[in-house]
This record gives sequence, C-alpha cells and structure tokens, in this order.
Amino acid sequence: MMNISKTKRNFICWHTLFAVISAALGAVILHFALPGHYFGGYPFIPVYFYFFGLASIYMFDACRRHAPQRLLLLYLAMKMIKMILSLILVLIYCLAVREEARAFLLTFISFYLIYLIFETWFFFSFEMNQKRKKKNKKKHETVA
Repeated sequence: MMNISKTKRNFICWHTLFAVISAALGAVILHFALPGHYFGGYPFIPVYFYFFGLASIYMFDACRRHAPQRLLLLYLAMKMIKMILSLILVLIYCLAVREEARAFLLTFISFYLIYLIFETWFFFSFEMNQKRKKKNKKKHETVA
C-alpha cells in the first residue's frame, strides 16, 4: 500500500470527482444550453486545472510534512503561479486560435473561478479540522 496521508487521499478523491463533474457539466452546457459555443480547445481547460490541482496537492503535502510553518506562503505562491501561468496560456491560446478566443476565455475564467472557490473551501475546511484537532489534543492533555 502506498504511503499516502488521509488528507491527501481525500483531496485527490474530491478533486478528481470535482474535475469529472465540472468537465462534464461544462461540456453539457456548451453543447445544449449554448449550442454552437463548444470549441475544440475545451478539453484542455478541465485537464489543465486537474493537473495543476494534483501538483498543488503534492506540494502542499510535502510542505506540510517538511516545513509546516511555510504552508500559507506556499498557498499564496501557488495562487500567484497559477494566475501567471493561466494568463500566459490564455494569451497563447487566444493568439493561436483567434476564432475561438472569446468562448475559450469565458470558459477558462469560469473554470478558474469555480476551482478557486473549490480549493478555498477545501483548504479552509482542512485548516478548521486541524485547529479542532489541536484544540481537542490540548483539552485531553490538560485533563490527563
């Protein structure tokens, strides 16, 4: 069995489920709710966000184990890297495929915001659980 933390496993499972659902929902919306707006580069968007999320999970896990005091700094750095890389990729795609630029840009921004909300929710709930565990641990140490 692989040595994988419960938090890491949970986040990978939730992240994968979220990626599949959001990708499928996005495709359905582009095909049926906005007919004619589906574009060839669509699959790239959910794949990009999925793999960036996986890379983030592994980096956060390594940071949590080796330098937990730098977790917030890593979180902020990953958000900046994601924003800069996203801007570069959007610019390249929009210049290369001008006829799909508007649909790509709107779809990419939608995914960016949806993933921002999802990741913020997950890490907020993770931090709350960590604080709860520390509080319970201190409470049990005081009683003992």
